[in-house]
Amino acid sequence: MKLKVIAFDADDTLWVNEPYFQNTEKKFCSLLEDFLPGQDISKELFKVEVDNLPLYGYGIKGYILSMIEAALKISDNKISVETINIILQYGREMLNEPIELLAGVEEVLSTLKTDFRLVVATKGDLLDQERKLKKSGLAHYFHHIEIMSDKREDDYIKLIKHLDINPEEFMMVGNSLKSDVMPVLNIGGYAIHVPYHTTWAHEHVETSLSHEKFKQADTLADILAQIQA
Repeated sequence: MKLKVIAFDADDTLWVNEPYFQNTEKKFCSLLEDFLPGQDISKELFKVEVDNLPLYGYGIKGYILSMIEAALKISDNKISVETINIILQYGREMLNEPIELLAGVEEVLSTLKTDFRLVVATKGDLLDQERKLKKSGLAHYFHHIEIMSDKREDDYIKLIKHLDINPEEFMMVGNSLKSDVMPVLNIGGYAIHVPYHTTWAHEHVETSLSHEKFKQADTLADILAQIQA
């Protein structure tokens, strides 16, 4: 490998994220349990979320709006103003959650920073992701921060052109095969998948990857041996 840039996903790669969404979903289902069983509420919320992605993108703010829309649909527009206020409060609580770094993050970043340009390449709301990065204390490790509306092949090509490198000089590290691995491999870059114990259903893919530029790591710390080998 002739790597120049290593990019990292943020949510559930550098710090905890998805568990906060799952905990909020449980509270949301309890809030509306008079209208539908919890499993049906979760399905309706997920459908609304995915339908709204082209409008709201990824992140907590879009999730709040999707919860309100789903609540109105589930209740046939019968939920009270008080219930809407509770949902808004759920969102505020998510936005104020502390940043919990995953194991090995600082060791990995400090080690790799001496030999590579490091980049954050993450989906989500601009303001929220900037807030999390600032609270994480990790910003000084990164040469560039790219907060992306999506992670498709064209999005990575744009990022690589901005960094003035070739695809074979770029590596992506993340917890999502769908967003962090497959698009990068398709454009000629390298990718390491570091799975997280829980993943949003929209990011699930049923596939078994075998590719000369793909590696799998059990933990973030494990990528050091793979990159330096």
